[in-house]
Amino acid sequence: MGRGCADSKRLLGLNAVSHLLVDGLCAATVFGSAAAADVNMIVLYNTLAFSTQCLAGLAADRIRKHGLSAAISMLLVVLGFALPLPILARICCIGLGNSVFHVAGGSMTLERSRGKAGALGVFVAPGAIGVTLGTLWPQLGTVFAILLTLCAILEIPLSRSAPAERNEQTAEVSLLIPVLLTAAVAVRAVGGSAVHFPWKVGIPAALVMTGFVFLGKTLGGFVCDRIGARNSAWLSVVPAAVLIAFCSNWMVPALAGQFLINLTMPVTLWLLYRAMPEAPGFAFGLAASALWPGTVLGGLMTLTGPALWVCVVVSFCFGLWAILYSEKKIFERKDEPHEKAR
Repeated sequence: MGRGCADSKRLLGLNAVSHLLVDGLCAATVFGSAAAADVNMIVLYNTLAFSTQCLAGLAADRIRKHGLSAAISMLLVVLGFALPLPILARICCIGLGNSVFHVAGGSMTLERSRGKAGALGVFVAPGAIGVTLGTLWPQLGTVFAILLTLCAILEIPLSRSAPAERNEQTAEVSLLIPVLLTAAVAVRAVGGSAVHFPWKVGIPAALVMTGFVFLGKTLGGFVCDRIGARNSAWLSVVPAAVLIAFCSNWMVPALAGQFLINLTMPVTLWLLYRAMPEAPGFAFGLAASALWPGTVLGGLMTLTGPALWVCVVVSFCFGLWAILYSEKKIFERKDEPHEKAR
């Protein structure tokens, strides 16, 4: 038990670092090439990287070779960066590699989570750092590629030494719960992306924002394990809605809002998994697939004043309601703890 737990922690650490490197190398490939000047290529990359994850998840749940899939996807991203490919082929390589890696790494994290949400935050959070570093300093791509190759080599033996655990059993839930949680991710992304931060100018501001997003995602799962999904949602979403809707022009409260809303990301992923414990890949992929269209729609909005405030508050409140309702339905059996993750 002790050795298996230690191996699982090592695998989680490896996948978290790999997540940073995958996202960093993808960003460096896009913004360090001709694709940076082509909006169509940027949209194609994001569509492949995010919106295909539900399909990749379905395949992952059927194949059940997550360690091998993660290693291959890492090398696919490296090849997309390193080979002299046409820009379209390069974008397809890194986009699909990114998609498969997220699903494979997310599946391994969920299957070794012991029914808790903490590990999810540790896995998902480093991606924000990778995106920022690769975007700001695409010249780091060679370093990312070398390190990611080493991670790919370590992935298969370490994943085999840390076997997956038995799926957590939950009360049978209707299809409505995954649909509701997925919709909540998309709707919340609309509200969050509709807001603009006038103070976010220059490298220091971008790094500070990334740091708060990273901290929020990292701590979100542990907060959920400590006080439960319901209390965690109330703690984070309500003040985040106020701070992001009404205080986006000021750096400190806006950063606090970003930290708080990102606390809910691992909570939503964890609830999706508990709603469908036999399909970790699909559960993880659903959330990512919904995030991209919501982000695009929010970014295209030009709302200001009361219209923007209503958009943010309503979208965040819908996400809050979705978490509260789903948590109640998933854990409605009396023999399961209702307020805390096991």
